[in-house]
Amino acid sequence: MSAVAVLRLPLGADLSGFVKLLQRMQVPHRVSEEAGEQVLWVPDEISEDVRSLYARFPAGDPDQQLELPDLGGTSRRPGFVAQLTRSPVTALVLLLSLIVSAVTLLGENLDTLRWLTFLEFRVVGDYIQFTPLADSLAAGQWWRLVTPMLIHFGFLHIAMNGMWYWELGRRIEARQGGINLLGLTLLFSLVSNFAQYFFSGPTLFGGLSGVLYGLLGHCWIYQLLAPNPAYHLPRGVLVMMLVWLLLCLSGLVSLIGFGEIANAAHVGGLLVGCFTGLLGGLFARRKMLR
Repeated sequence: MSAVAVLRLPLGADLSGFVKLLQRMQVPHRVSEEAGEQVLWVPDEISEDVRSLYARFPAGDPDQQLELPDLGGTSRRPGFVAQLTRSPVTALVLLLSLIVSAVTLLGENLDTLRWLTFLEFRVVGDYIQFTPLADSLAAGQWWRLVTPMLIHFGFLHIAMNGMWYWELGRRIEARQGGINLLGLTLLFSLVSNFAQYFFSGPTLFGGLSGVLYGLLGHCWIYQLLAPNPAYHLPRGVLVMMLVWLLLCLSGLVSLIGFGEIANAAHVGGLLVGCFTGLLGGLFARRKMLR
């Protein structure tokens, strides 16, 4: 783990408050004196976060108003049960996804699946006949607007989506609370489902991936505006998910045998997630400056 110089300040500058903040966050660091300057060194992988943090809190956080999880990664990681207890909404969404996957036999049980899809359908011979959405909503089936996020087609589908929801959902729940995570999840599901329906028409689609891109966009933009360790994502994660999105849009992923991809749901989720991250980040930034 290589260290880099993130700050070079005159010897007269008071860095003690910011150093105390780093110590409270358990961030590995050291201060040296070079050529008449005091230099702050931190691990390379968190250097950008530390610079952003200093830009916002050059005097540190003497009143300890910030909710700051461990940025340096030196504290003991809580056990799985403790993580479940701290992230009940994240765990609930994943549990519901697993239950739905079981009762629908990962999309094979059409009789059960039809109650959770965006459009109700019935099988007529070798064809699927869809019911117009307006008819379903008129009958009070409003749950269809969001329940496709619980549907998954195959073990790999739910395993990958579940892993990423666990990773991103816990971050938002820890920083903004379970109610906000639930609201964002439902909003992202709603927007991504409508986006997919608008671009693909009456088809079967499902999965948490539209929600995941919403959570990704939310953390990404929020972190740019109001830096917080909870939303710090390694560069490789962000790049990988955006590259995957581009590969899916290119049609290459479907071509090599991954099946049909709900590209519109991914893009719709990402855009609305960036928007909520913008609103949340601006609000948090304004709160910091008070």
